[in-house]
Amino acid sequence: MELRQLEYFVAVAHERSFTLAARRLHVVQSAVSAAIASLERDLKVTLFERSAQRVVLTEAGTALLPEALAVMDAVQGARDVVDELGSGMRGTVRVGLLPGLGLIDLPAAAGEFRRRYQNVELQLRVEPEGSAGVIVGLRNGDIDVGFLGVRAGSVPRELTAWELLKVPQVLAVPTGHRLARRRSVVLAELADEAFVDFPPGFGSRTLIDQRFEAAGIGRRVVVEALGIDNGVQFVRHGVGLGILPGYAVAGEEKIRAVPVTGEAFQWSLYLATLRKRKPSAALRALLGLVTTHLQHPDGTELGLALMDQQN
Repeated sequence: MELRQLEYFVAVAHERSFTLAARRLHVVQSAVSAAIASLERDLKVTLFERSAQRVVLTEAGTALLPEALAVMDAVQGARDVVDELGSGMRGTVRVGLLPGLGLIDLPAAAGEFRRRYQNVELQLRVEPEGSAGVIVGLRNGDIDVGFLGVRAGSVPRELTAWELLKVPQVLAVPTGHRLARRRSVVLAELADEAFVDFPPGFGSRTLIDQRFEAAGIGRRVVVEALGIDNGVQFVRHGVGLGILPGYAVAGEEKIRAVPVTGEAFQWSLYLATLRKRKPSAALRALLGLVTTHLQHPDGTELGLALMDQQN
């Protein structure tokens, strides 16, 4: 097994295409095909199911991918040591984002990173399927680090995660709704109400669905919002109720936050990487910058020694 074979394998796994992998690697497609075929002969397994329409990992390929990524990370780590002694940090960091992610000034963090580390390519992409999409991206090696908005303690064991913030949620009620003048409600009173929520796969949606299901209460979601701010807008216009971060509805004249007795719909914002992958020097630098651009839900600035808070 050669390092070049693993590099080509990872590229095909990421691109889901031999042609696109060859372009990414700046080699001819036949070289990629030959390297993968040789690797499959060495391992005595089939790594990809090939068809005219798509290229997908087999079970063996899926098992190999995190190990191949770990090898590539180790090689990058060796390069980092040399680069830090010579021309400076290099490489690529790919970040998976949540739609409408608040509580962090990502443009400022990205701008500062680019100014400090001009030879590192920073790639930011939004995962439309929320935390579930980020987890898939980490497993597949499509991203190096990602944000997760999930219930505390529910991060998959295959990931290393750092908790950035705890985010309390409230029942957001339009001022014209029958429950708007209530001091509190119980969960049963929300049965069959119209709700604004996020699509399945978002951590907060999973948390809320589980609470209602455990109580044996039906819930009708009439809008799947694109992000927190978008969800607030739908509630403000009376389309439905929402269970939203308290900071997002604070000061909203047309929305009242009503406590739900006995329920705490709280989730945590995490940064996560695949446990088998050792963070590169560039990734560690980004993690450090992220902490300087956090905003606590009460509006205060928050800085953390992120790499020292491993869960």
